Amino acid sequence: MTTATTRWREPTVLAAATVAVGLGAGLGAVLFRELIVAVTRLLTGTDDYAATPGAPLPWLPGAGPWFLVVVPVLGGLVYGPLVYRYAREARGHGVPEVMLAVAEHGGRIRPRVAVVKALASAVCIGSGGSVGREGPIVQIGSALGSGVGQWLRMPTRRLRLLVACGAAGGISATFNAPVAGVFFALEILLLDVSLVSFVVVATSSVVANTVARVAEGADTFLALPRYTVGSVGELPAFVVVGLVGGLVGVAFTRVLYGAEDVVDRIWRGPEWLRPAVGGVVLGLLLVALPQMYGVGYPVLEQAVTGGYAVAFLLVLLVGKLVATSLTLAIGGSGGVFAPALFLGAMTGSVLGAGTDALGVGSADAVALVGTAAVLAGSTRAPVTAVVIVAEITAEWALVLPLMIAVAVATVVSRLLSPETVYTEKLARRGIRLRAPGTPLWARRTVGDALGPPEADPAGPPALGGTGESLGPVRWSEVLDADHDLGGALDVLERAGSATLPVLAADGSRLLGLVGAADLVGRPADDRVDRAHEPDARCVVELVEDPPEGWTPPSGFRRLEGPDGVHLLVGPCAGLDTLVAGLATTPDKPPDGTPDRT
Repeated sequence: MTTATTRWREPTVLAAATVAVGLGAGLGAVLFRELIVAVTRLLTGTDDYAATPGAPLPWLPGAGPWFLVVVPVLGGLVYGPLVYRYAREARGHGVPEVMLAVAEHGGRIRPRVAVVKALASAVCIGSGGSVGREGPIVQIGSALGSGVGQWLRMPTRRLRLLVACGAAGGISATFNAPVAGVFFALEILLLDVSLVSFVVVATSSVVANTVARVAEGADTFLALPRYTVGSVGELPAFVVVGLVGGLVGVAFTRVLYGAEDVVDRIWRGPEWLRPAVGGVVLGLLLVALPQMYGVGYPVLEQAVTGGYAVAFLLVLLVGKLVATSLTLAIGGSGGVFAPALFLGAMTGSVLGAGTDALGVGSADAVALVGTAAVLAGSTRAPVTAVVIVAEITAEWALVLPLMIAVAVATVVSRLLSPETVYTEKLARRGIRLRAPGTPLWARRTVGDALGPPEADPAGPPALGGTGESLGPVRWSEVLDADHDLGGALDVLERAGSATLPVLAADGSRLLGLVGAADLVGRPADDRVDRAHEPDARCVVELVEDPPEGWTPPSGFRRLEGPDGVHLLVGPCAGLDTLVAGLATTPDKPPDGTPDRT
């Protein structure tokens, strides 16, 4: 094939594939929504049970609200075996799996994931699972994009783009928010922006949105009154909204994964049965608080428009936090995007009641901005958070307060947690994402190279004779288990050591020793300065037992180690102070020690 032919063929195929993925994602979003409605109507007699909470089952009114205990169990008996048998990656909220596929698997997703995810999530949400439909439609659209790209044998860089196209199209069609769909794909999935990626993803988003508008109309996603900010004097109130929103977003992430840890420890049965058994607990929660049934957008709208008292808003806030965490912990399939918006609406409505009482801000505007603040606090995708709330409500007049609150919430979230509601799931598997195209070695950690810790009857390892002697101690710089491989090689070169000890993620013990041979994958090209960096840390092993009553100097703390071995971790620059303290005894003045700083 001639070079000229190649130059026009690839863009033409990419353009056709982009449109096809947009059409498929838009149609998929519409069908997925209708499938949820069908399941909900079958099990409750309503299109959205959260809109009529507490309503009896039309064909069994004598059961009262107690039929809600059975509904999640029935749903679990359907989607539990379905996911376990055909596509286990369809469990959970879906977006982390897409992020991983884009960053490390070249955009390759099994086509069956789209079908299994659609069925499992529709049954889960329709049977009371308190999760969103946005995560599933992102995974469905992405699987579609990946399938089209693989069928066309697109190169990896284009395959990743088509996955992002499917995600953008899904968000665009679900929320009637084409701009937000683009930024979601670029900010969360691709992690970078180029002219080609923007044009391709935007095209797919527009096509998908057009399909959704033809099928369901062009109304905004949430029908709310017009909100405005009365004066510049109201803007400081949105700083508070951002602070609280960031805290709630981080709390959402921690409770979500904490609940999963608890259920993992408790559950001893087969995984396919877990959703049905856990459905009993979820059903009891729905009996007590039926507003938690399904996605919950009717409840969100009523909260933002001032339909609930402050005390009940707090009940709904805690209830959603528990219901969503429980749904996913028992093996449910659904997204966390909508729950984050729900939590934000409750948080903002509570704060709005306060600002209204103090006369420093409109209650309705604060409530709406709160949705974006919590979304940003949990996903740490600030542009997406600002744009999607403005777009789904058509409240572009609130962009300034949205930007203030989202910026503050993002900073708070970053200070309190290294991970987001999406990346935490991958971090627990030892995966640290980088932008697509980053070499594999730069996406792996020292802990990955070291491998899983082996049980040692002698207890945690010590330095084992490595490191340098310095008077009464042996010391060595230390690597954190979550340090990326590229940076770890730099530390090894700077330290001039064949091996370095690895400190566990919780900082309590050493995991073992690694050397350059363990950190394979990158050539040692540019030499680095071997002098200690100001914040370099080291592990210290005391040669002898310390004097009675001795305590480590400031900056050093004890580590777990084998019996009779004293290990510390602290700043390399503080070695002089440590050695001087050890050399000082009631009958022995401190010896001069070499300068190590």
